[in-house]
Amino acid sequence: MTTLLVTHDDCTRHLTPAGHPERVARLEHLMAALEGKALTRIEAPEASDDDLCLVHPQAYVDRIRAAEPKGGIVALDADTHMSQGSFAAALRAVGGALTAVDMVMAGEAANAFVATRPPGHHAETETPMGFCLFGNAAIAAKHALDRHGLSRVAVVDFDVHHGNGTQDLLWSEARALFVSSHQMPLWPGTGAAEERGAHDNIINVPLPPETAGDGFRKAYEAQVFPALEEFKPELIIISAGFDAHKADPLANLMLVEEDFAWVTRKLCEIAARHGEGRVVSCLEGGYDLGGLSRGAAAHVDELIRAGG
Repeated sequence: MTTLLVTHDDCTRHLTPAGHPERVARLEHLMAALEGKALTRIEAPEASDDDLCLVHPQAYVDRIRAAEPKGGIVALDADTHMSQGSFAAALRAVGGALTAVDMVMAGEAANAFVATRPPGHHAETETPMGFCLFGNAAIAAKHALDRHGLSRVAVVDFDVHHGNGTQDLLWSEARALFVSSHQMPLWPGTGAAEERGAHDNIINVPLPPETAGDGFRKAYEAQVFPALEEFKPELIIISAGFDAHKADPLANLMLVEEDFAWVTRKLCEIAARHGEGRVVSCLEGGYDLGGLSRGAAAHVDELIRAGG
């Protein structure tokens, strides 16, 4: 089986103000870095309201839909913006994640990378924030649990910022294990090790500024991998943020491409032991275009290797 690449041109129509780090060029550079790789490429469909309401109330979906401007760019908060086309882009991001789950569960792909924007791991139940409108990875996890009948789904987030939205959306979901490694202190200020979830189903791994690959790997070997082995996930969803790269302008971790490849390889090995190799990776952050492109390429190369 091959590795699936899910994306859509609508995701380049979500515009942000000049100078904003979450910009169209991110996806353009990432896709150029994946050109020529052995991937099965498909377009992301739009998610439905029923899909979004797996984790968000209908009133919130309606509010985000109504917030889209007919022209120009509007600010939902200091960091999070919408333009004409943003809502469709957000629907493609969720729909792409759900389609990736469907195809991996059906055995039509070994694993998948969902290259869409806006990202999702900061969107809380009724609050858009941190460039995110809907909880892409959390919705994918609920989709796998509720519609595919899985009993154990893990979401592993190695973005440099804490996945506060995913944590909020999965806090009371006993069938999901959420793991987030992130720099601390750093925005959004959540993600302390003491935040454990309603069912002891949250594992936060805060890392101090300037942590490099050695410290990152030790933390995963000591805390993340043993927890995943004990949980035995039938599917692993990755929130793949590449802003922990040493070149990223928004944070101060010091990872390089080989670190992203290493953690991807280890997660694929755990998925092979417990979930028939099923991995769905969703793009989150990464704001240095070179670091993002090289990190994502290394990540996808490991997915291809695991699925071959």
